[in-house]
Amino acid sequence: MESFSVFLVDDHKLFREGLGMLLKPLPFVSEIVESANGEEFLRQIEGHKPGLVFMDINMPVMNGMEATVKVLQKYPDLAIVALSMFAEEEYYTRMIEAGARGFMLKNSSIQDVEECIRNVVSGHNYFSPEILDGILKSINRRQVPVRKNELTGREEEVLYRICQGYSNQEIAALLNLSKRTVDKHRENLLLKTGSKNTAGLVMFAIRSGIAEV
Repeated sequence: MESFSVFLVDDHKLFREGLGMLLKPLPFVSEIVESANGEEFLRQIEGHKPGLVFMDINMPVMNGMEATVKVLQKYPDLAIVALSMFAEEEYYTRMIEAGARGFMLKNSSIQDVEECIRNVVSGHNYFSPEILDGILKSINRRQVPVRKNELTGREEEVLYRICQGYSNQEIAALLNLSKRTVDKHRENLLLKTGSKNTAGLVMFAIRSGIAEV
């Protein structure tokens, strides 16, 4: 894995410094840039395009959801992981809808943080175990299941493979399809499910019963 810079966007200086100290020894982290809120982050990113952003949700001046939406309008491929003290569905759902690729609780271990970084930078997604548990509990509480009847059988099959972490090229080989066809299926899935990225697709698949945690 090539080295890259990491942005830590959080209004608590002690937390930023603590996480920064844990990240500095990692061989793939070349630089750490700290921001106290979303507005400061949007100013700083012009001079330091990061490989990964850890984004707090609740911040003064500009919160993480607004900052995520704005930065992805300019840098749509930027990898953003939401940070929170809470595993409430409203928090991670809104951040995933904003375009974040994953969600990590602030009490996670450094091993979990490293695993998260490797997954997200590789183009996959990451959710803290507590988040996945919350998704399952949310599914069990729902009175009306999430609609999936608008998806074709092939689209469900592609979505299932996406949830397994396969790339479009790998899915094409597994299903004996052209990569162009799989690319189109992924586009249709994003459109039909209202997802912005793979993390959103995975959330939809779990809630719809297409994939299991």
